[in-house]
Amino acid sequence: MFNRIGLLSLLLVSLSALALAQEGFSLFTTDFPPEEFAARRAGIYKTIGENGLALIQGAPNPAGYTRFRQSNEFYYLCGIESPHAYLLLDGAAKRASLYLPHRNEARERAEGKLLSAEDVDLIRKLSGVDAVYGSDLLVEHLARAARTHGRVVFTPFSPAEGFAMSRDLALRVIGDYAADPFDGRPSREGAFIQSLRARFPQFEVRDLSPSLDNLRLIKSQREIALIKKATRLGGLALMEGMRSTEPGIYEHELDAMAKYIYYRNGAQGEAYYSLIASASNAWYPHYNAGKRRMEDGDFLLMDFAPDVGYYMSDVTRMWPVNGKFSPWQRELYGFYLACYKAILKAIRPGVTAQVIKHEAAAEMERVLASAKFSKPAYESAARNFVANYKQSASNPRGGLGHWVGMSTHDVGSDAGPLRAGMVFTIEPALTVPEEKIYIRLEDLIVITETGKEVVSDFAPMDVDEIEKFMKEPGMLQRYPRDRENKP
Repeated sequence: MFNRIGLLSLLLVSLSALALAQEGFSLFTTDFPPEEFAARRAGIYKTIGENGLALIQGAPNPAGYTRFRQSNEFYYLCGIESPHAYLLLDGAAKRASLYLPHRNEARERAEGKLLSAEDVDLIRKLSGVDAVYGSDLLVEHLARAARTHGRVVFTPFSPAEGFAMSRDLALRVIGDYAADPFDGRPSREGAFIQSLRARFPQFEVRDLSPSLDNLRLIKSQREIALIKKATRLGGLALMEGMRSTEPGIYEHELDAMAKYIYYRNGAQGEAYYSLIASASNAWYPHYNAGKRRMEDGDFLLMDFAPDVGYYMSDVTRMWPVNGKFSPWQRELYGFYLACYKAILKAIRPGVTAQVIKHEAAAEMERVLASAKFSKPAYESAARNFVANYKQSASNPRGGLGHWVGMSTHDVGSDAGPLRAGMVFTIEPALTVPEEKIYIRLEDLIVITETGKEVVSDFAPMDVDEIEKFMKEPGMLQRYPRDRENKP
């Protein structure tokens, strides 16, 4: 009888989830099975040991009419996308407990179903956690643990990554708060840690961030699949940008075009604000205002990618606004491209970034020896580019670019040989200060067991290919801006 009741209960849970999915409510991710989240939690259990607890705070509800997006750290360990949630991992029992707010029926009537503390059986089945409680019980359960054990509690000290957020920018925000004489608020993580220590002085509170970072460094095949989808959408947007670019359009129009491609194909947001910089705006690597009207003769940089299922990409291309490389653009970009391809060629598993950089720098020197430049400033820029890259190869902690994953500038610290499952970009920049010229490309690279995959290499980067591609009709020409609402 018990088995029949259990099977019936599971069937009802499954049918309920299916019915909600058909109505358009996504209660749980279809990108990862519960087993993958369980494997990630197992990595945390190994870190915290049998005397440890790990407590991870989920993201709060956003202000304003903004869709909720879970923090990367919380989603990585359980996949639950309900706001104001907590995940408690018990190292001794190897037990995962989820704490959620109770059902808000009024909100559900307005916005639709949301997982809450009352959905115990459904949540356990979907996520694989061992127990589900109301968030009002969390303090009581922690008090019991503090009373019976002199335990260590691990929680992330680093700021949580949310919408279009990497840790470097999250830290900058905290610094801005601290520098404001009428603000000075602590980070959400800082306030949480202070509260834990004040309420439970018996606990020793330690940083969980390094362990989470190490787990996230090597991507699974399902993670890589999402990164590849984000990369493909980013590349498609760049290609459409090439088609649509012509003198007279504004930078922000390419931003709008790219967002259409992302959202039309299932992205949940942008990985970062669009960097669409024409002429001297490209001199500022993170220029994002998008207000300039492009002119004949401009050189354009576009760096933009989406967030697909909590996984990002980062791809950059450059092209002439009028569709034809001018002599100086062909000269400098051609030299840079040859050097850039030398780096791509050298990348492989089993060697360090330093080995790859030394090999690429040797090839760059050969390129430089045969290159001819029309201005002393251009030759000086080329020589500095090669010399600086060669010098960077001597830095034992230096990488090839930056990791990519759940954030655009992803977490993880590893200066050893490249290993399968590592995902990163390269983005060296050539600059001519005298003329405020900035040239940069960027590609998404996945290290495999036997080599590498340059996932974004379908997006044109060769001069002749770009010029040919820009002759094709573009989306912005097919759908011109409203003449009554001039930018």
